[in-house]
Order: sequence, then C-alpha cells, then structure tokens
Amino acid sequence: MRRFLSLLILLLISATLTTAQVKSVAQYTEQVQALASRADIKIANAYIDRNHESIMREWIAITEINAPSGHEQPRAKYIESLLRKYHLENIHYDAAGNLIALRKGTGGGPVIVFDAHLDTVFQPGLQIKATIRDGKVYAPGIGDDTRNIEALLATIRALDEAKIKTKGDLFFVFTVEEETTFKGVNNYVKENKGKIDQYIALDGGYEGFTYAGIGINWYRHHFIGPGGHTRSQTPPYSATLPLARAIERIYQLRVPTRPPSNLNIGMLGGSAVVNAKAADAWFTLDLRSTSNQVIADLEKQIQIILNEEAARAGMKAKTELISASPAAVIPGHRESYLVRLAEAVHRVMGFDPPITNAGSNNSSAALLAGISSISTGAGPCAGAHSLTENCEIEPLYKGIKKILLLEVALAGVE
Repeated sequence: MRRFLSLLILLLISATLTTAQVKSVAQYTEQVQALASRADIKIANAYIDRNHESIMREWIAITEINAPSGHEQPRAKYIESLLRKYHLENIHYDAAGNLIALRKGTGGGPVIVFDAHLDTVFQPGLQIKATIRDGKVYAPGIGDDTRNIEALLATIRALDEAKIKTKGDLFFVFTVEEETTFKGVNNYVKENKGKIDQYIALDGGYEGFTYAGIGINWYRHHFIGPGGHTRSQTPPYSATLPLARAIERIYQLRVPTRPPSNLNIGMLGGSAVVNAKAADAWFTLDLRSTSNQVIADLEKQIQIILNEEAARAGMKAKTELISASPAAVIPGHRESYLVRLAEAVHRVMGFDPPITNAGSNNSSAALLAGISSISTGAGPCAGAHSLTENCEIEPLYKGIKKILLLEVALAGVE
C-alpha cells in the first residue's frame, strides 16, 4: 500500500509539472501571437513580401563574394556598405575582424545579440556563380551562412520600414572564422561578457533550434617507427600497419546515440614517397558528444588501442590535441525564458519545432560563458560545405519573418 501511495504521489507531481510547463508554453505563445498581430509587425512582414526579388539578388551577391576563414574582409566590406544605409549606430570592426552594428533601443529592455558568420569553408580564389532551378538556388556557401546574413539585413530594413522601436538594444554581429577556430565569437564574447542578456547564433536550422552545444575535440594521432626502404629487411614494417589496425578497432567502438555522440577519422598521412616505409603515420580524429563524460570515456578507450597497437609493432604512439571545445550546457536552460520564448515564436510561425541540445556553432561560446543562447536559421538548405550546396528559395522569406519576430519578442517593443 505504501509503495502504491508513493507511486501515486510521483504520478501526481509529474502531472502537475507537465501541466505547469504546458501553461507556460501557452502563455508565451499567447504573448507572441499578440505581438505578431500588431499593425507595425504586419507592415514589416509586408515589406518582406514586396521585396522577394531584391532580397534574392542581395543574397546571391553576398554569396558570390568568396569568404574563406581568415579572408572575410571583402565580404565584410560589402556588408558594411549596406549597413551604413540603415538606421544603425556604432558600425565598426573589433580586434578579431568581426563586423558589428547596433540598433539602439529606447531603454528599459535587454541587450540581444544576433550573430551570423561571414566565413565559408572554400579555398581562396574560388569563383562562385549562383544558379537557380526548380525552386532552389545553388552555390557554394549559399546556405552556410549567407542565408542568415541576408536574413539579418532584410530584418533590419523591415524594422526600419515599419518604424518599429524596440526597448532593448539589438546588436548585429557578423563574425569571422566560425568554420575553423571560433576566433570571432570567442573574442566578441570575451570583450562583452556581462553586457549580453541573450545570444542568438544564426547558422543552419529552420523549423526548430538548439539550446546547448555539442562538445567537439579534434586530435592527430601518430605512430612513430624507424622507417626504411620498401626492400629493407629491417625495420620490418611501415608505421602504416599499426595505424590501419588501430583505425579498424576504433571504428568497432560503441559510440552512444543517447546522448548524441559521433566519431570520425577524416585525414590520413604517411611517408612522402611511394617506396618508403612510413616513419610517422598519422590520422585525425573528430570526437563529438553532448556529454563531456562520453568524450572522456572514448578518449581512454582510444588511447588504450593506440598504445596496444604501437607496442605490437614495436613503435611509439603520440597524440596531438588540435582543438578542444567542451559540451556547452547551462543547467535548466531548456526551461529558460529564451528557450520558452523561442519555442513560442516558432509555434506562432506555424512550426512544430524540433528543439535539441546538439548545436555546433557560435552559440557554444556564449553558453560556455554562461550567456543564455540558442542557434537557429532562416531556411532549409542541403549539401553544406560542398560545391553543390543549395537552398529552397520560398521558405527563406518565412524564415526572415521568423527571425524578425524573434528579434522584437526578445528586445520588446514600444
């Protein structure tokens, strides 16, 4: 009987919490629906509807300015020239090369940052020419992250057109080197920590958003041996042998799917010529998880494999840590004001949003600094980081409206 009563109490508590959460979501949704029904928001949305063609032209123009990580300035200068036509203040570059602009609020509201990164993964000198067919636009970098750069620019113009005054300050930050080192966002967060209330990274996504960052560690593992000529009797083996054995065993490891985790061996290297036994054979490892403990456990298992295979071949194992970014999780963030309000915005826009904790973008830097942050995007795209990258055209305009509604919902309006 006592066990039954305990179970009943637990069920009642669970039901009460669930009801409270549903009410909370409903309240936020009602609040955002009222906001979306305002005349000035409708004027802003009408501006977006009237300007599909000019938005499309600008989106393509930005995409066709190649911007490899570390070489973003030509694209940044073009965007700066656009920003200077709008009702913005303090347009400038910071020490990292980020382009920053402020849309000043009337006061009494929070400080909100919207970030879209400038850089792409493509090599310097690549000539980019967008093509349109079957309702899609094709070009390297058209989605990652140019769709979101264009979304921010379009929302600024729509806010100006509707003469919308937000209570809070809106900072628009166009960051550098997101694809490589996170130099841009790390610098911005370091310089402004304590001044930011919410940070929204626009980088992928459309129907939903992420509220936590996945941990990402990159390694280069080496096997070191004496090397030699193909015909040499000693040493007997190339360092590629323990490398091959280790790779096979690593791919047999059980990688959890709950929590979301991934493992990939992407690059290999050995001797510089065909007729030499490698004295240094290496491979890279990309390890990801929303749990730092999972990453640590996999690291240990991999190190055991490396040591065993090196000893088996009479060689040594050496590991370089290329970069490390821990899982970025704020306890209770799923129930935070930002996440609940963002969920309401997505629902009001007609989405049933997937809300996940496995983001991999600039929002992680904000979360690691203790700043409430999410990542989302303005449109559905495919083929990211490839020459065949493409985006659906029509959904972008709805995505721009979603970003605009998120801006005014977070910053508040007069």
